Amino acid sequence: MSDNHILGVKSLRNTQRFKFTFKDDTKQADFKHKVFIFKIYEWISALLTSFIIIFILIAFVFRIVSVSGTSMVPTLRDLDRLVVSNLNSQYKSGDIVVISQPNFTNENLIKRIVAVGGDTVDIDYNQGIVYINGKSIDEPYINSKTNYQPFDSYDFPIVIPDGCFFVMGDNRNKSLDSRSQSIGVIDERYVFGKVYFRLLPFDEWRVY
Repeated sequence: MSDNHILGVKSLRNTQRFKFTFKDDTKQADFKHKVFIFKIYEWISALLTSFIIIFILIAFVFRIVSVSGTSMVPTLRDLDRLVVSNLNSQYKSGDIVVISQPNFTNENLIKRIVAVGGDTVDIDYNQGIVYINGKSIDEPYINSKTNYQPFDSYDFPIVIPDGCFFVMGDNRNKSLDSRSQSIGVIDERYVFGKVYFRLLPFDEWRVY
């Protein structure tokens, strides 16, 4: 067998090997590209799903409201962003709620429920003490004692009608609330929802 023939055979084999290697590299590159595209698709799909879930929760379960004013200091401050829900309408004393009952300010109110239907409320403005059903209540959340008496204050004690709430702001001496007959007791049908947590500012995030 001639040397030229031997060289020709080797050259053919090298060419075939090159073709096989080129095809393998191409397949591997195609596979990696498909994996990358699939991962991108998964990431986008997960992101869209998250946005849809958040939209549904905000649209049908939760609302984000903004605090206006200082009547709930020190618990809440002006411009705080709160997450509110009416999913559970069994409100109780101590709950912070958003109130949509019409009033002369034409604004929603954010207050704390102090008494519910059937409770007797009495306020000693001189001592700054609130009594519910004849017992003074512990209020560690208030900014100061309840000394402020609105000019149109109820003549305490009063009994809260069924289906209504008596509400006050935690900043007792800077709050327009159920002590004033211009606000009065709150019909439970006008409770927009309960405050569940403070969303903003982030460094003061808190669950209520």
